[in-house]
Amino acid sequence: MGMKTQNKDAGLVYSTGFGRMCPGCNNPVEKCTCQKKQSISKGDGIVRLMRETKGRKGKGVTLITGLPLDDAGLKKLAKTFKQKCGSGCNLKDGVIEIQGDHRDVLEKELGSLGYTVKRAGG
Repeated sequence: MGMKTQNKDAGLVYSTGFGRMCPGCNNPVEKCTCQKKQSISKGDGIVRLMRETKGRKGKGVTLITGLPLDDAGLKKLAKTFKQKCGSGCNLKDGVIEIQGDHRDVLEKELGSLGYTVKRAGG
């Protein structure tokens, strides 16, 4: 019979004390540090502007998606857009939501920042 070889660098996969373990950093999944280190994917390089009213009781918002920035960069840019448009702004899951239809202003502003902008939706 052959001997089993053990890989000491494989790390702990499951423990009853911590639950599931991340194979990358060997920490519990809830305290994983390697997920935070992942870079922001650039996608296709096009920033999309959309107007949406679904789920907002008829109130329209402008959505900006596809920005290749981290959370801190998105917050800073959202604050700038909020001041330019003079309306409320929110950041959810990497999407900037600005109250009202401000696609014309935002298209010019994003174009001046060097982004390729495309209108999407209706």
